[in-house]
Amino acid sequence: MKEDSFFLKVYQVVRKIPYGKVTSYGAIAKYLGAGRSARMVGWAMNASHNDPSVPAHRVVNKKGLLTGKHHFGGSNIMQQLLENEGIKIIDNQIQNLETHYWDPQVELPPF
Repeated sequence: MKEDSFFLKVYQVVRKIPYGKVTSYGAIAKYLGAGRSARMVGWAMNASHNDPSVPAHRVVNKKGLLTGKHHFGGSNIMQQLLENEGIKIIDNQIQNLETHYWDPQVELPPF
């Protein structure tokens, strides 16, 4: 199934996000050559929660909002994971996003 293949590519990218960094659904989609597929990246993150090798908590929306937090089985688990990595969050939004932002287009070789 084409969706499964896309999800696997998303997981490969997400596994490369460094500790203490975050990226956005749209940045992953753009890196994979599917710039209009940010929502599909979100679906991949939702489906990844049974795989602890995929740090889905490091993927946020383009404004740094924890839009996927309700998929972590508890309302604050995503925030707690990010805060454990040194990321400050207020009102479900990462503070100083530019400091913590990791862009796969810049950091990784072309896909």
